[in-house]
Amino acid sequence: MSRPNWDTIFLRAGFVAVMAAIAGVVRPFGLSFERAAGYAALAAIAVNLVELRIRKAALSTLLGACAGAAIGGVLGIVFVALITPAAGSNGDTARFLRLAVPLFTGFLGLLAGIARADRLDLAAFGFLTSDSKKRTSLKILDTSVLIDGRIADIAESGFLDGVLVIPQFVLHELQLVADSGDSAKRNRGRRGLDVVQRLQKMPHLEVRVSSADYPALREVDLKLIEMAKAEQAKIMTNDFNLNKLAQVQGVEVLNINELANALKPIVLPGETMRVFILKEGKEYNQGVAYLDDGTMVVVDNARRLISKTIDITVTSVLQTTAGKMIFGKYDERAQSTAASASAAS
Repeated sequence: MSRPNWDTIFLRAGFVAVMAAIAGVVRPFGLSFERAAGYAALAAIAVNLVELRIRKAALSTLLGACAGAAIGGVLGIVFVALITPAAGSNGDTARFLRLAVPLFTGFLGLLAGIARADRLDLAAFGFLTSDSKKRTSLKILDTSVLIDGRIADIAESGFLDGVLVIPQFVLHELQLVADSGDSAKRNRGRRGLDVVQRLQKMPHLEVRVSSADYPALREVDLKLIEMAKAEQAKIMTNDFNLNKLAQVQGVEVLNINELANALKPIVLPGETMRVFILKEGKEYNQGVAYLDDGTMVVVDNARRLISKTIDITVTSVLQTTAGKMIFGKYDERAQSTAASASAAS
């Protein structure tokens, strides 16, 4: 949890005290000193609470809420002006309608504006978006992508632009993993911290450590999603569950595993490739090989060729959630014919 800002706390407390003192001295509405000061203090506390809530809202949400409330209020005033004379209401009823109907329609507009705030494109209003905000694209890194480490290689290649943001609560989670009693977890945590230092040392890359926190949320994944919404940023992760949860809530995700699958070499049925048979397969007379990127190659008629490098013909390519699988066939007669021709020449 982030440390409290004592300067802000003192200012808020001073504001409450000043408002209470002014109301106590002036005593509006004929109230006693105690009641006037108490009501003013409660009103000042309410203003502070509203401000704390507004601070967490995105600019698009605030603009949508204000626009919706204004449109709803105007429509309510027009509606009252039309129905009050026609209804022949007496003075008290007319005053009530003139006050209640605009408030009612304004509140409905406020809720509608908040609900549709995500449709508001702030980029169309140049004066609402700073130049730095328009030029940069924020990417928030989660724990899994730092532990994985490939993000550093991608960054060094120059394929990443914008600003990389590492939240303080992600660093805290990395520290907990690095301090684990399990040696495997401890090594993973330390590797994640090393990747952070490696990213910070890259001169062409801007890396920010954000102290923003969301104490009301316990799960790190939920904090990442809330932070991405507030900053209008993307999340970089390898976590399958976080990927799906963020997409459901409308947050854009950059998945390193999906990038790795997209960069795997493309092979077509009928092509010839050279592989090293590492072990036997599950089915009869199958051998298994692996490409440099980890892609599994299942080869028919290759069980007796373990620990040998052979040429195979690709028969099919299967795309799975875990990546690609290549199926091939070793043609012994074709290889023997090729070997004989080579010896004769």
